[in-house]
Amino acid sequence: MATVLITGCSSGFGKLAALHFARKGDTVYASMRNTSKGKELEEARDAESLKIELLELDVTDDASVSAAISKVIGEAGQIDVLVNNAGIGAHGPIEETDDDEAKEIFETNFFGVLRVIRAALPHMREKKAGTIANVSSLAGRVGPPFDGIYAASKFALEAMSEALSYEVHPFGIRVLLVEPGGFETNIGDTRRVPRRYNEGSPYAELDQRFTQALTRLPTGGERGDAQLVAEKIYDAVNDKEPKLRYLVGQDAEMIDGLRRQLDDEQFEKTIRQALDFWD
Repeated sequence: MATVLITGCSSGFGKLAALHFARKGDTVYASMRNTSKGKELEEARDAESLKIELLELDVTDDASVSAAISKVIGEAGQIDVLVNNAGIGAHGPIEETDDDEAKEIFETNFFGVLRVIRAALPHMREKKAGTIANVSSLAGRVGPPFDGIYAASKFALEAMSEALSYEVHPFGIRVLLVEPGGFETNIGDTRRVPRRYNEGSPYAELDQRFTQALTRLPTGGERGDAQLVAEKIYDAVNDKEPKLRYLVGQDAEMIDGLRRQLDDEQFEKTIRQALDFWD
């Protein structure tokens, strides 16, 4: 059984992934900035006799990352699987997003992942084994309007992960990306909205129109069960025929499928027609 470190486990994909890995028999270090938010994990651990250890880890803080990695190595001797799940959402027009707001998104979604990877890699290289699973998004493949900064952070994550997969493969380390579409989590409740973006914005009506247009997709704009993403993370890590990228969700598969089949102009035209969006 594996020793698994997962970031961002206070809710959503991270919490569900921690439970799923543990129920499969793995030892899970479920990390989060504030471990008081891990009560549901503790209750499940105690009720089901799962191997789950809550771990304080703030991916934006070097000292916190170093201390967490050292604790896992000190107790378990190794990290077999690292799941970089911690992330924050953002929604709003690019024009009205200030630099500090954009940097906050990148600090968690990109630099936070990079920080944890750099701390874990020396131990994986020494063991000549390990798997790094980075939770990206469909937005890391296709940049939707009003999610441009979030998408940019995920595009950066995708590029870094792809390059890293080449660099560490000779050391017996695998890198993969899990790319969910729309799923039912609390990321929408905690997403960052630019301070300058309000109902008086010239973009407000267009934003509402686009949100409404999404319901005209074949998926109806409905969000899937987040448990599917947790299971996909586990399956991807344990895939006997490993790939770099794993899409999750009907919407992700449909939109990415179109993106692969069409050139830029055809894709743009198809999406605009499907959504009846853009005069």
